[in-house]
Amino acid sequence: MHLPLIVLGLLANASRAPAQEPQLVSQGLAGYISMDVPAPAAEFGYGVSLYATAWPLVERPLRDFQIGLASIWIVPDNRGIEEPLLPHGTVARDNWPERGPSWRDVFQTIEGGLGFWGSTRFGSTTAKFRMNGTNDGYNHEISSPGWGFGAVQSLAPDEMGIAQLSPCLLVPPDGLTFEKDTCGELFGYAWMVLPLVAPQAQTAGLELPTGDQSWTLFLNAANFKGPVAFYTPATWSRISRRHPPAVGRGLDARPGLVTGGAIEINTVPRLVAHDSKGATYTRIPRLQFPADGAGETVLIHKLTHYSKAALYDEVASWLAGGAAASGRFDEKGASVPKCSAHPISVTQGEDKLPIRGVGEWVETRALDEHTFGLAWKAKALEPWSGKRQRGSFPQYCRQDDKELRALTPREVPAATGLAKAEFLPALDDQSYTSPSAKDDVWHAPGPKAGPFEAKLADGSVVTYAWYRFVDQPALQDADLDAAAKERLQAIAEKLQARWTREREYMPAPERGTLAKLDPALIVTPPRDLGPGCVPIALRQSPR
Repeated sequence: MHLPLIVLGLLANASRAPAQEPQLVSQGLAGYISMDVPAPAAEFGYGVSLYATAWPLVERPLRDFQIGLASIWIVPDNRGIEEPLLPHGTVARDNWPERGPSWRDVFQTIEGGLGFWGSTRFGSTTAKFRMNGTNDGYNHEISSPGWGFGAVQSLAPDEMGIAQLSPCLLVPPDGLTFEKDTCGELFGYAWMVLPLVAPQAQTAGLELPTGDQSWTLFLNAANFKGPVAFYTPATWSRISRRHPPAVGRGLDARPGLVTGGAIEINTVPRLVAHDSKGATYTRIPRLQFPADGAGETVLIHKLTHYSKAALYDEVASWLAGGAAASGRFDEKGASVPKCSAHPISVTQGEDKLPIRGVGEWVETRALDEHTFGLAWKAKALEPWSGKRQRGSFPQYCRQDDKELRALTPREVPAATGLAKAEFLPALDDQSYTSPSAKDDVWHAPGPKAGPFEAKLADGSVVTYAWYRFVDQPALQDADLDAAAKERLQAIAEKLQARWTREREYMPAPERGTLAKLDPALIVTPPRDLGPGCVPIALRQSPR
């Protein structure tokens, strides 16, 4: 029997039509792309530096997307401690029993780094940098001078902990932005212990000590070098006021411990569809990586541990009346460990089904003794911009019983409709705000000049003001009396005069070129303010 042509056409179209529209859900990818380094000797716990690659991981900003690019976690070195460092009523103690009995790895951290976060309010194609940390088992997270991780309302005074030190780099609550078209350049950063705040025998009037360790962020970019901000010591000792086992165990007093680094894959959307036989197929957004001519991507380069001989001792001598410290990290206090790569292990879905076959696209590798990265297979590479190649993580999978199999686009039936389905774009309809009461820490003592505005590469506008260093909001509930504040003000003026953004601090990278921060972040103090002032963000909005 011969069917009419119109019927044949309808049947042909039906065979190409999706059995159902792809469903957009979450949990598209989870896991780590990680490396290890040996734990440092005890004396090398007073600083750490690294170079990480900055690039546009996705082709456009996406909603419900969070992947931290390669970064580190600094935790206080409490190896051997078995008693609970966190009280009940903290997120980690009450929800993560597998971290017990001490919860030492989630007690306190400095983490952050480059990345893309679900809480980002102003989507950016290129990664941003955040200086995130938690001082109380993830009850609170601090990521800028005034704001926590992802919250648009500023932190309460007793929750703040990062004090701005640089007089020429603005720190937005949504993260530091980079120059447009940044793709594959290295961004250097370090957390170095400095003796900026004197140790205290009493904390908040209680017989509880607070150490002198101010973990200070240094950056090394093509257009900015030097210290940016530091965590106040009282930030770390605060939890000991209600939990005696934490006394002397925080980052104000203990060395820091870093034993590796990783890309943390947290939240990735996925599209789910079925073919005519009921088989399940999934698709995630294209995750793109810059690759060199050898098909390799640098993720972490030259992770280095430091002892007090690298910088702390020289600064302590300077503040005691000795010769001015240059700020350059002394190599005699540095230890550069060899790195080793872990195989890629990623999962998808609520049941955390393993994804097989990723190794046909890409593998982790120690690119040299001190460089961790990715080696791409030919099927994953294509030309990108200039001489650079693009390595792409597998987007498609088919579920085979209790696991998923990575597929090429050609292996996915067109009838699923996955190739043409869209992921949701990022939103930018919220603003970061600070209080307006005249007697709060933002207004008493208050700024000396402003407000001013800076328009960033992500399209947002940061409203900021200039404060005298010790008048900034984060130092108003930092257990500093008037004398301690004036001492700290004098120290800030010393550092700002000597440690300018054109000097060298971190050891230079041994490969690649340095990334440039967004030029709009680099600001100049008003001439009439004098030394010792800092720019503080008051608001970040989409206008």
